[in-house]
Amino acid sequence: MTTTITPLLPRRTPSEIMRERPDPVDAGALADAASIMEDVHQRGLDAVAAHALRLGDVPAGAPMVYERAELHTALGALPRADRSLLERTASRIEIFAMAQRSCIKDLDVAVQGGRAGHRLLPVASAGCYAPGGRFALPSSVLMTALPARVAGVKGVWVASPRPAQATLAAAALAGADGLLAVGGAQAIAAMTYGAGPVPACDVIVGPGNKWVTAAKHLASRRTSIDMLAGPSEVLIIADETADPALIAADLLAQAEHDADAVPVLVTTSESLAQAVEGQLARQLETLPTAPTARAALRHGACVVVGTLQEAARLSDLLAPEHLQVMTADASSVASTMRAYGAVFIGARTAEVMGDYGAGPNHVLPTGGSAKGRAGLSVFNFLHARTWLELDDSPQSQPLFQDAAALGRMEGLEAHARAAEARGGAR
Repeated sequence: MTTTITPLLPRRTPSEIMRERPDPVDAGALADAASIMEDVHQRGLDAVAAHALRLGDVPAGAPMVYERAELHTALGALPRADRSLLERTASRIEIFAMAQRSCIKDLDVAVQGGRAGHRLLPVASAGCYAPGGRFALPSSVLMTALPARVAGVKGVWVASPRPAQATLAAAALAGADGLLAVGGAQAIAAMTYGAGPVPACDVIVGPGNKWVTAAKHLASRRTSIDMLAGPSEVLIIADETADPALIAADLLAQAEHDADAVPVLVTTSESLAQAVEGQLARQLETLPTAPTARAALRHGACVVVGTLQEAARLSDLLAPEHLQVMTADASSVASTMRAYGAVFIGARTAEVMGDYGAGPNHVLPTGGSAKGRAGLSVFNFLHARTWLELDDSPQSQPLFQDAAALGRMEGLEAHARAAEARGGAR
């Protein structure tokens, strides 16, 4: 009898991958989040504390809120090597965010009858969520709070359950005003409605589990959010020139995030696909997070296609969170694609370099939403507020006339009269 071995990375068709993508907002989590959000809305910090204790966010005797001075105490107590590591990472993130900010400017332009433009103004307050469940993620604190500060946001609060010392230190380095040691829907509710010292925030950003995502969905009815992030994804496009050991390492790096993560390989080489399968088996033998990674691989896929052009079309169809291009002339191949959260070009550019602060942000759209949404950046904390100033020159008269005519075309006579009252046709 022939024994069939189930591959670690299943062979799937593009349609199967699309069909199996989950909705980022889980129905059960949405119901749970709605109950918690309403409770926090009604009872404020007392409700936040109750849910935090019930769900294990705050160990007995641990503080629920860390003020700025306490964050800096944690930074000062951090081992020198750890502090230097966070400082170097923060500097790279800040430099990139500042370069992004410098690309967009206020606008003042002549228009018929006057001038118009926009002012780029930061929101007043931002809430930055950093996961703290299986792993402490100080990198997510830096990735969310630093762009907010670079954008000019005055009030920046971080929320992260069971924060490690490095998490508190990262909040200090990022210039946070305080940290709420709470996670899940209760943290998002606190930043939505305000609770104790935590203000009601104008924008809430950052990745999280399904309860965080559900709560952000509910929060978006009254405040701005960055995105609804589902399970993490990587899509690697590779040809016969790629190193199967590197591909396996990058797939596993994404797979160890979460059992629901989605690692995908799209390749033009059947022999490479088989070699990657062998490397996955070898590397899993010594990987401490192997149980999680194995589960995630089952959600992933290996797709063998005929050409790199076909691979590029498939990538744009899937619009992955992370796209890696490991081919000959990788820059040219990458330039043919448009829909992704972030692209990592060439064999040396591992996706983990984006995770850990080479510069661009690691908070990215998932589930195909990269077709119409970008990753987190200073732009999430800025709004272009337009302005218009008209004069009484002859050049303005046709503008009033057209406004009056359009008002009547749409059946809005008061609009037409308001335009005519300023010197249009009578």
